[in-house]
Amino acid sequence: MRPMFKQLAIAWALLVSVAAQGQDLHFSQFFNSPLTTNPANTGFIPDGDYRLGANFRNQWSSVMTLPYKTMSAFGDMQVAKDRFENGWVGVGAVVLRDVAGSGNLTSNKVYGSVAYHQMLGFASLLSLGFNIGYANKTINSSNLKFPDQFDGRFFDNKLPTSAVLAKNNVGYLDLQAGLNYALFPTDKIYVNTGFSVHHINQPTESFFENDGVPTDNRIPRRYIGFLNGSFMLNDQWILNPNAYYTTQAGVSQLVVGANAHYNLSGDGENILIGGMYYRHNEAVIPMIGLGYKDYMFTFSYDATVSTLKNYNNTRGAFEFSLVKQGVFNQFRGDRRATICPSFKNL
Repeated sequence: MRPMFKQLAIAWALLVSVAAQGQDLHFSQFFNSPLTTNPANTGFIPDGDYRLGANFRNQWSSVMTLPYKTMSAFGDMQVAKDRFENGWVGVGAVVLRDVAGSGNLTSNKVYGSVAYHQMLGFASLLSLGFNIGYANKTINSSNLKFPDQFDGRFFDNKLPTSAVLAKNNVGYLDLQAGLNYALFPTDKIYVNTGFSVHHINQPTESFFENDGVPTDNRIPRRYIGFLNGSFMLNDQWILNPNAYYTTQAGVSQLVVGANAHYNLSGDGENILIGGMYYRHNEAVIPMIGLGYKDYMFTFSYDATVSTLKNYNNTRGAFEFSLVKQGVFNQFRGDRRATICPSFKNL
C-alpha cells in the first residue's frame, strides 16, 4: 500500500473508531473513574469514607505521531453522617485533561459533585447525585490540514483554505445527574446498578461562527448505565463482574468483563488483581494490578479487534489507574466499616 493511501486509510479507520466510541472522553477502567461514570457515585465508597484517584490513558500511539492522551484526578468523601438518619452526603471533584491529534485539540474540564445516600433498611442503599462543571477546549489550527490543501500527492498547510476557524478557544458550563441502587444482603454479596445523564443542558461547542454567531453545534446528551457486583467466594478470592453501556448521538458502546482479587497476605493488606474485559466490536482488555493497604494500582491494555487492527497491529491503548481509599476514625462509630465484601473484615 502506498504511504499516502495508507495514511488516509488509517485516518479513516481512526475516524470510524471515534464515531463508534462516541464523542466524550472515556476510560476502559470505568469502574476506577467513578465520578465520570455517574455523579451518584460521589461519596458512595463501600470500602471507606474518602477516596482519591488518578487515571491515565494513551491511545493510538502505534499509528499516530501525537497519540490521544487522557488524564484525570478525582477525590470524594462522605460528610454529614450525623445529620441524617441512616444517610449521608457525598461531596467531591474531578479534573479531566485530554490532548488529541496534530491539532493539539486540548480539553480541560473541572467538575464539582454532590450526592445524597439513603439506607433502605439494613441491606440496600439508594443514591442521587449531581455535578456541575466548566469545560474549555482549545485547538492549534496552524497544524491542521484541510481537504482543499491536498495537491494530489501531499497535504500542504501553506496553501490557502476556505475552512477558517472563528476562534481557537471555547468554554461552557456542563451539567450531569445520576441515580444508583446497591443491594448487600450478606457480607459476601454486593450488587450495584446505576444510570446517569450527561450534558443535560446540551451546551454549544464550536470553533466556527456564522455572521458572528457561534454555529449551533450542541453536545448531544449522553446516557450511561452500569451494573457491577462483588462476591466473596472464600477467604482467598473475591470476584468482581462489571458491565457498562453508554449511548450518545446514535452510537453506543458496551463493555463487559470481570476481575478477581486474590488475598496474598491473609489479612487483605496485599492483593493481586487480574481480569479481562471486552468492548463490543472494539477491543479485548486484559487487566492486572496490585493492592497494598489502602492503595490499588491497576494497568489495562486495549488489544484492538476491530478493522483498525490491520493498521495498529492490535495495539490500541493502555491505561494506568491509582486509587486510595481510607476511613476517618472519628466517623466510624458503630457503623459498618464496609458494605462490600472485603478481606479486611476476616
